[in-house]
Amino acid sequence: MSTRRAGLAALLAVVVLVWFANLDARRLIRPDEGRYAEIAREMAETGDWITPRLNGLKYFEKPPLQYWLTAAAFRVFGPDEWTARWWPAVSGALCVLLVWFTGRRTLGREAGDYAGLVFVSMLWPVANGHLNTLDMGLTFFLTAALCAFLIAEHPSTHAATRGRWVLAAWVACAGAVLSKGLVGLVIPGGAITGYLLVTRDWALLRRLRLLPGLALLTLLCAPWFVAVTAANPEFPDFFFVREHFQRYLTPVHRRSEPGWYFVPLLVAGTLPWTLLAGRALVEAVKAERVSPAGHARVLLLAWIVFVFAFFSASSSKLPSYILPIFPALAWLMGTSLAALPAPRLVWTAVPLLPIAIAAFVLGLRAERYANEKTPVALYQAFEPWILAAAIVMALGAIVAIVAARRDHKPAAAIAVGLAGLVTWQLAITGHDALSPSFSSQRFTTQLSGPLRRDCPVYSLRTYDQTLPFYLGRTVTLVAFADEMAFGLEREPERGIAHMETFVARWNTSACAYAFMEPATFDEMTGAALPMRVLARDTRRLLVANPQATEP
Repeated sequence: MSTRRAGLAALLAVVVLVWFANLDARRLIRPDEGRYAEIAREMAETGDWITPRLNGLKYFEKPPLQYWLTAAAFRVFGPDEWTARWWPAVSGALCVLLVWFTGRRTLGREAGDYAGLVFVSMLWPVANGHLNTLDMGLTFFLTAALCAFLIAEHPSTHAATRGRWVLAAWVACAGAVLSKGLVGLVIPGGAITGYLLVTRDWALLRRLRLLPGLALLTLLCAPWFVAVTAANPEFPDFFFVREHFQRYLTPVHRRSEPGWYFVPLLVAGTLPWTLLAGRALVEAVKAERVSPAGHARVLLLAWIVFVFAFFSASSSKLPSYILPIFPALAWLMGTSLAALPAPRLVWTAVPLLPIAIAAFVLGLRAERYANEKTPVALYQAFEPWILAAAIVMALGAIVAIVAARRDHKPAAAIAVGLAGLVTWQLAITGHDALSPSFSSQRFTTQLSGPLRRDCPVYSLRTYDQTLPFYLGRTVTLVAFADEMAFGLEREPERGIAHMETFVARWNTSACAYAFMEPATFDEMTGAALPMRVLARDTRRLLVANPQATEP
């Protein structure tokens, strides 16, 4: 094995180790991680793979692909943090491979290598690849579709295989639809439309193989949609009308943000390569568009612009929505980095030093953000991780500057990339110090044993998304609905609408448990509700009916 190959193998081993090292080092946090882990846990427990349920209630906001994958892992390995996060982590790693492979094949070996390095070290891909949300899985399938299309359109691709690559793109779109709905078609369709308007390559409409592609997508997606509708006739209206059109066009989910909402997220999300991202976008806009490489840049720009504009126009915005932008950005940045003289990399690395210093100062003063619900001790436990992350970022910047000044561009780029990946992983891992404020795991460890399965658990005026997962059972909602309002409307017997009904049931029950916040506990104490505290922290309590035996 050559020295170069040995070095690349060692680098790959380090990246893989760092990428997967902390999946089970952190508690699941609310809301998304707890929600999606619990849906999968209930699916694995009940064996109902058609109707997703959250806390025992019908939950139709998203399609089931990630639930299926996570539930299957739970069946094999048991429900825990690692299996809850395995698909986002694996799909993120697959995204890295797709960016690297497709970049090498369509943009050149050096550009592909740098694109993979950039993607694996940007803040937003790293963060979303280590959280149990649906966006990294969606991004993987969208990236796979984009990759297949880029390869199909590249002149080096044999004519006999181009049709197969196009069909592979349609298969990837089906995976995206089953991951998060119609956005899996809207994004590729919008980007290709923009590409057509710029290039006026109308023959592309024939090469897209629209009829066979739509037939293949329907064949893959329709079975679940038909099955879930047959079992739940109310599904189509809720899923397509409310969760797609109303979510996008109206503030029904109360997530309205200004049109510039995603700008700072893009700036921060591309760290430590933010300056390179700006440079790459400017170069791509100015670059010639006649060559195959030029056409690829047009498609990537169309993809970036459409994703950004589409979600910016939405009445419902969340930070993770723009994740599909980052693979396309990585390709443009890889191309720019490949053409960049080594000394110019100094100006990519230098700004990281003041960022590291600011993070270090923040780490020293993190406890200033403490409050009643998140005590000083938690921030003090988080501080060493922030300081370590800041030091790694600073060291990476220094090594990169020295390497760039000595004309060692690969070494400089690797220093920036590894520093970014390790920095974000340290910060993510260290955030677990704050988990008592965001997770029920440590709270439930106060219990002397599992709760009796024959006794109901009530959740009064609140719902912690992580509680059912860590209790290993659902809870009965009392005077609370939120995102489970639809399920409660269909099955009202699974909840209690009024506190008076709960009090009457509690007083006549031989065995029951109740989860509540301190204010509700004080109110129930004032009303002389008989309660015995089993677990308590600054945010919540779990109490038992005094007649219930110890768990």
